[in-house]
Amino acid sequence: MKKYSVILAALLALSPVINSQQNKVTDRIIELGKTDNRTMHHLDVITNRFGGRLVGSDAYENASLWCASEFRKWGMDVIMDEAGSVPVGFDRGPWFGRMLSDNGMVLHFATPSYTSGTRGVQRGPVLIEPKSRDEFNRVKGALKGAWVLIGGKNTGFPVDWSAKADSARAGIMVHNDSVAALNREIMRENYANRDKPQKELLPLKEEPALFYREMCEAGILGVIQSAEVPIRALYDRKNIDKMTFETLPVVCDIKLDEKQYAVIEKMVKERRYFLLEFDIRNHFHPGPVKYNNVIGVIKGTQFPNEYVMMGGHLDAYDVATGGVDDGSGITPAMEAARLIMAAGGKPKRTILVCLWAGEEFGLLGSKHWVEANKDKLPGISNYFNRDGGPTVASGLSVPEAMYDDFEKICRPLNSINPDFPFRLTKNTNPPRPRPTTAGGSDHAHFALNGVPTIAFDAPDSKGYDFNYQEIWHTENDLYTKSIPEYQEHTSIVTAVVVYGLANLDHLLSRKGLYLEEERK
Repeated sequence: MKKYSVILAALLALSPVINSQQNKVTDRIIELGKTDNRTMHHLDVITNRFGGRLVGSDAYENASLWCASEFRKWGMDVIMDEAGSVPVGFDRGPWFGRMLSDNGMVLHFATPSYTSGTRGVQRGPVLIEPKSRDEFNRVKGALKGAWVLIGGKNTGFPVDWSAKADSARAGIMVHNDSVAALNREIMRENYANRDKPQKELLPLKEEPALFYREMCEAGILGVIQSAEVPIRALYDRKNIDKMTFETLPVVCDIKLDEKQYAVIEKMVKERRYFLLEFDIRNHFHPGPVKYNNVIGVIKGTQFPNEYVMMGGHLDAYDVATGGVDDGSGITPAMEAARLIMAAGGKPKRTILVCLWAGEEFGLLGSKHWVEANKDKLPGISNYFNRDGGPTVASGLSVPEAMYDDFEKICRPLNSINPDFPFRLTKNTNPPRPRPTTAGGSDHAHFALNGVPTIAFDAPDSKGYDFNYQEIWHTENDLYTKSIPEYQEHTSIVTAVVVYGLANLDHLLSRKGLYLEEERK
């Protein structure tokens, strides 16, 4: 008994020393974060040197290698976690288009990723797509070398050219052909009874690019669809998994500014002569092309097999440069790691900085990691995911069982910047059932497995008119849409909180987090 009393006394004597060391690191993190913050430098490199970082692209590969080299430069270990592959690679080059006429204009448009470019500069007339077999037969001779306006509104995805889509379109064609036959009868009857009230024609089913396969075989240059501005451009979700270098798409899929689309459509209906000219450099390369999660590791000194995790997704759509989605998520996490290392931090448990691959293709990278590391999940205190834009981390709402731990950790946060007071609150809502389906970001598969995914409250507290929906997956997702003071402050807050959690002498309690934990 005397032996254990001596050990306990020694540990109690060391406690103030350990706390003092931790406080010194925290103070240094804050000092460095305020005087030498490099969050926007990381974002500049990722967005403006590499650009849009779609998995399968050179930009993603180069960005992942650079991030790994930065982690190593800061003294961290790095795990290049192979998370999957795409069957072919895709790299986007410049694109340009114009209307050649008396009132010509430069065209504002985009194309989804993993769709065809042009064969150099290609110029041709414009037709409106046929909606029945009769209409197709009437224009089929004019389709070769033409651009075709198709109906519907752009959702970001291209026309589906799969066999399943062809079958669905064939069914609509049969329906429309039968309606067209009835309309011919109605028109004959109306003509015969010109002095009587006229019957209305029956509507055809609307389906964008209904005769897609037939138009492609006839030699069209591409299809053009109306798009709201800012233009959203995603990727060929329906066909990417079965693409090979021998079976790539060959027809351009253009999403055109809706105002310009309306002008062009009107001119076509008026039978006015003009041409459209496009130069679209969408490039493919043979695969499979592997992609990695990039995981920076600050190894724990006492509990190396317990973890605090932070991060977001490194991949981004390439119609812009991924400055917000999710450059604004990963760069504060990167800077938080750099601040911890530069401040001499030596956390008790391991900190993982996770830059996930393939989030935009279905949370592929984070899902892979969770499924491959089920044994680590019980030892994760929290995974902090950031994927909602460049707003400022200024609060946390936590279950009561976590509150005391967070209260101690968050005390220094109000010393950083009086413009951003930090508010910690108890979440008094009853525990909710653990989710059963994946959500929209990389925290999802952690939550499915009961891992805490407490996230910072992040408002636009100064009212900079940030609107995520105007940027999300569009041409506006740029470095210039980020908000430096929010980003830099968030990096400091993240570093302090993550480092504090990593230095607790216990994992965060999961009591009150999910209903399943409450019942244990």
